[in-house]
Amino acid sequence: MSFCCGASMIGTKGTLKHYRTLIHNVPILFCPVCHRVDIHYLAENEYEILAEYAHGDGASEVDFHDYVEQKGNALLENCVNHENEDPMDVVMSQIDMALDLLSFAKQLGDTDWEEQLKKRLIKLNGRRNKLRRRRPSESR
Repeated sequence: MSFCCGASMIGTKGTLKHYRTLIHNVPILFCPVCHRVDIHYLAENEYEILAEYAHGDGASEVDFHDYVEQKGNALLENCVNHENEDPMDVVMSQIDMALDLLSFAKQLGDTDWEEQLKKRLIKLNGRRNKLRRRRPSESR
């Protein structure tokens, strides 16, 4: 499980740019709070090798899947949420986890961590409110 700013990151695939080369379908982790993107740790080495070769060959675009064999669902097994889930469910899950962590931080007396989690909860709440405005018929 990967975390960023107190939220667990969402497993997905995306397009990354390495110099002038676009690499499609790269397994990535995406933070729903701060929108940070990381290459999935199980694909980092393959990505770096592919990116260097593609750049060296002058390729403008390559597809990660065409060059790297995927190992089943191993890349997504450690992700709490995935991109195909309902965005409201993802945000609610993130809020629940952040509240659990906040409770734990209070038990430890870690005031710095508490403040970080409160800031993240504010961001997550803002995201939840945006999603609610998009779906006024939903009653959550």
